[in-house]
Amino acid sequence: MAGTAGVTPPAGPLGILMLDTRFPRIVGDIGNAASFGFPVIYRTMRGIGPDDAVAAQPDRRRVLAALKANAEALAADGAVGLSTSCGFLALYQDELAAVSPVPVATSALLLIGQMTERKVGVVTASAKNLTAAHFLAVGAPADTPVVGMPENGSFAGTFLKNGPTLDRHAVEREVLAAGRALVAAHPEVDTVVLECTNLPPYKRALEKELGRPVHDVLDLLAGFHAGLSARR
Repeated sequence: MAGTAGVTPPAGPLGILMLDTRFPRIVGDIGNAASFGFPVIYRTMRGIGPDDAVAAQPDRRRVLAALKANAEALAADGAVGLSTSCGFLALYQDELAAVSPVPVATSALLLIGQMTERKVGVVTASAKNLTAAHFLAVGAPADTPVVGMPENGSFAGTFLKNGPTLDRHAVEREVLAAGRALVAAHPEVDTVVLECTNLPPYKRALEKELGRPVHDVLDLLAGFHAGLSARR
């Protein structure tokens, strides 16, 4: 049906390829539909969990097979574009885009290539596992400054170890500490990107703490979905 003259009709739902997790998904997390100002639909990649994604050398064939199969299913369910619930899946941006029936934006790391006039630093779920290959896969500089969340902290206990509970205040403290460490080690950084899709709930607090703009996967997907609407 044609839209009102001069008005671009909205795109259909965005599909989110979800890791197989049990941790809480609060508002702001990509796994909570209330985080979005447009419709989303989800599909869990059974058997593909945090350990499969947040890895320096993942089983690429296995993960890509799961991404492909579930991308096809989401497209069949009406998704007009796809993203993923883990920023580390940036590694598969080109491979997934090549086999997906609909456009793909895997990770907030894609934002870095759009910020050519900025000095971007990244707060990530795991600094030791976020490699140059992840950045190069999305057209970002391989030497982008990175600080990770603490390996044995509250964040890791929930999101990397797939724990059933979340201490929001403890995670926020860890996010702020990671941000401070990033700009202390790299004072040239004037913009921060949150790799992890579980970190957007703490974006505003981090911006206030650092006095710098912070961008996350929700920002990426707002623009991505708007672009899909504009194509219609």
